[in-house]
Amino acid sequence: MEKKTVKDINLNGKRVFMRADFNVPLDQNLNITDDTRIKAALPTINYILKNNGKLILSSHLGRPKGPADSLRLTPVANRLSKLLNKPVKKLDDCIGDSVKKEVSQMKPGDVLLLENVRFYAEEEKNDANFAKKLAELADIYVNDAFGTCHRAHASTEGIAKFLPAVAGFLVEKEIAYFEKALKNPDKPFVLILGGAKVSDKIGVIENMLDKVNAILIGGGMAYTFLKAKGVNIGSSKLEKDKIDIAKDILSKAEAKKVKIILPIDHLNVLEINENAKTSISKISIPDGFIAVDIGPETISLFKNELKSAKTIVWNGPVGIFEMKPFSKGTEELAKFVADLKAIKIIGGGDTVAAVEEYNVADKMSHVSTGGGASLEYLEGKVLPGIAALNNK
Repeated sequence: MEKKTVKDINLNGKRVFMRADFNVPLDQNLNITDDTRIKAALPTINYILKNNGKLILSSHLGRPKGPADSLRLTPVANRLSKLLNKPVKKLDDCIGDSVKKEVSQMKPGDVLLLENVRFYAEEEKNDANFAKKLAELADIYVNDAFGTCHRAHASTEGIAKFLPAVAGFLVEKEIAYFEKALKNPDKPFVLILGGAKVSDKIGVIENMLDKVNAILIGGGMAYTFLKAKGVNIGSSKLEKDKIDIAKDILSKAEAKKVKIILPIDHLNVLEINENAKTSISKISIPDGFIAVDIGPETISLFKNELKSAKTIVWNGPVGIFEMKPFSKGTEELAKFVADLKAIKIIGGGDTVAAVEEYNVADKMSHVSTGGGASLEYLEGKVLPGIAALNNK
């Protein structure tokens, strides 16, 4: 179902309430250390301003339990003013008479930033009365916060019941890439899954088994699968209670003729620290050793499977890439995938961090801005923030 976007609605002179994802990292002096999320919202912001909208911006920051000075959105307003080259007025609340008064004085092209919407417990409870108070500030609702679309909160879902509700460009792009991969992917379709836990990815695997040709599994989750196949995994990460599920997934994949490719060699250490002595083992992992990355033969095996792919979705690093000595698998795959001619979708926080670290993010077709939201999309779940938007 195609959703309406900011381009499908008249913004001229209208008050536009835009939910953005300005959940940026701050250092102890409240300086923003990475403004990627703010920059990601700029195309929609600029479009609304160019079309004479009066822009009211809203976002959460962190997980406050009530108002907290360290989680105010003032640093965001300051950075946004610089990026837009115009003043962004930051208010100290998100509802109430003082906010209404400021909004009533806005002219087309003005920008206001409301205070952290999670200072109100009603936001995460999706309180209808709170959502209505947010809606009363505006004529139109725009959701450009994909990273929170899997949450039914007042500013992501509740507010859409009271106003015409459309997607911003960021959310539109996320929907387009994920819908294509899930409903009509170019084949062969290869899914790369990594990360620490099988339990985080069971839903993804089960939903994608009918859609993909192959699944490459690395990272901590691979060892539960290897254990399920009877391979000795030493002291590597194991979710004992998921061995039966892993066995079940392997047999379902076989029945559907989907290849599940697991590591055939491993980079091992006796303890996880950057200076640990590493060794490579084939097939199994010796007792007492912990696998921390895929080995060179697995890297070749994975590349071989990827080189003919037309669609690649990658969620989760294949080793402990945050530690330089254990990052080779993730780095080599990232650089290899970057140069392939395929639709390449990167989902999930750690994978996004990896492709950015290796300077290949701009070579991917789509780098998702929402870790949890992209996972739930791949699980085939309905995302409430997207479902709430008006259909074309």
